[in-house]
Amino acid sequence: MIPAANLVAAPPLTCSAARRSRRTTTLKTDTTQQKNKISFGKNKELSWHCVEGCGACCKLQKGPSYPSPEEIFTNTSDVELYNSLIGQDGWCIHYEKSTRKCSIYSERPYFCRAEPEVFKSLFGVKEKNFNKEACRDTIKAIYGSSSKELYNFDKSIRSCSSS
Repeated sequence: MIPAANLVAAPPLTCSAARRSRRTTTLKTDTTQQKNKISFGKNKELSWHCVEGCGACCKLQKGPSYPSPEEIFTNTSDVELYNSLIGQDGWCIHYEKSTRKCSIYSERPYFCRAEPEVFKSLFGVKEKNFNKEACRDTIKAIYGSSSKELYNFDKSIRSCSSS
């Protein structure tokens, strides 16, 4: 037997693997498409398109966290037109809440068109961020992150890309 006096206490062991920082992976998007990995290593394209019956972009007064018309437009006639479209409840006067459709859709102003070029020129939204910033963020702000509108938007993108 070894006498207790001859034993030397070893320094405590630390596991460096447990202290390793986690890395997050960001998916890059192209134009209005985003690649997601699905089962068996296949890629699935997520394409953006407007979802009928949403109307989140028709809420023209979104609150203080959004830029004002004066901050968005350089042309005063665009500011005047935008302001003239705002109803008392903050929604566009041409947005029909009962049908969730625009009454002047085919003749709507250019700034009502959710297109990558428009969002880049007005808001500085890059094409690669168009899907997220043009719709997802607005839908979340207007209806909430657990809303049926956001669910329908995500479902629509996925079903559109699988066809």
